[in-house]
Amino acid sequence: MTREQINKLIVKGKFPQNRHQPELVETHISWVILCDEFVYKIKKPIIYSFLDFSTLEKRKYYCEREVELNKRLTEDIYLDVQTVRETSGSISIDGEEGDIVDYAVKMRKIDRARQMDVLIVSNQVTTSDIKNLAEKVAAFHKTATIIYKKDFLDVQNKFNDLDEEREYLRENAGSDSSGIIIRAIQISNTFIEKNRELLANRLKKGFFRDCHGDLHSRNIFLLPSPQPFDCIEFNDDYRQIDVLNEIAFLCMDLDAFGRKDLSDLFLTFYNNVFPSITTEDERWLFVYYKSYRSNIRAKVNSLRARSAANNDERKGLLAEAKKYLYLMDSYINMLYKHLM
Repeated sequence: MTREQINKLIVKGKFPQNRHQPELVETHISWVILCDEFVYKIKKPIIYSFLDFSTLEKRKYYCEREVELNKRLTEDIYLDVQTVRETSGSISIDGEEGDIVDYAVKMRKIDRARQMDVLIVSNQVTTSDIKNLAEKVAAFHKTATIIYKKDFLDVQNKFNDLDEEREYLRENAGSDSSGIIIRAIQISNTFIEKNRELLANRLKKGFFRDCHGDLHSRNIFLLPSPQPFDCIEFNDDYRQIDVLNEIAFLCMDLDAFGRKDLSDLFLTFYNNVFPSITTEDERWLFVYYKSYRSNIRAKVNSLRARSAANNDERKGLLAEAKKYLYLMDSYINMLYKHLM
């Protein structure tokens, strides 16, 4: 679909069981339409180095994959894939007449107040919530497809990609950014070189699995049963990772909220169900993965700052990038002391 068609759909399109004006939320890869009871997600016709939504057939395929993969961790949220049709200048979701112009993932609308990131800010996440979430994620990982073929050293290359943002961040987020990035890359390279055998052994032992891929608090509803949603469907490589890499994202996210207590609780409860850290070396690997995840968040916010709509948005994104740089630096300092 084109942006013009999306605008037409929002203003005067037809949606099943909807009485009010829909709300459009745009991401860099999707249009998300919020209706009364349901949410419809339409993939943009784009192609990047890491995804390809360029054709109608591919967008249909990835819509189907999104529903299939997310049903592994959610209950009654991801419903099905709907057709988007156009006839006589009118566009409808799940209609029976007209040409199919796209496909949409249909989801049940959940109150955003139940998102974990919102609840953390209002100090409403309990020990019981963390325990239930950890046990659910651990049980999911235990039965997830094991990946035996993987370039386990690719995490080092992805870590080093932050260097592409070094000059921009030095100029816009503080002169100390450059030194933090240079040092982090050096220590990352040293850590990976010293732990090649550990990573190889984890691959052989089945700790690389088909995971969620984007497990952080904004992608979790804390309902009576926790519901991690919005997993990565567009690139298998991003999802098929070491389980420690997966949970490091959530624990890093909790650390970023200043809730290391919840981060430590999650790891303890998780490890009780699925023992994935049984040695001191694996505990340091977990710290490394947290540094990697904060590295990625710094890079993502830097990239978004480059294309911000206005100066206020740009400043906010740069502040986020700097926050994650400092968090990465705190993990790197721990690794440095360990390596020395």
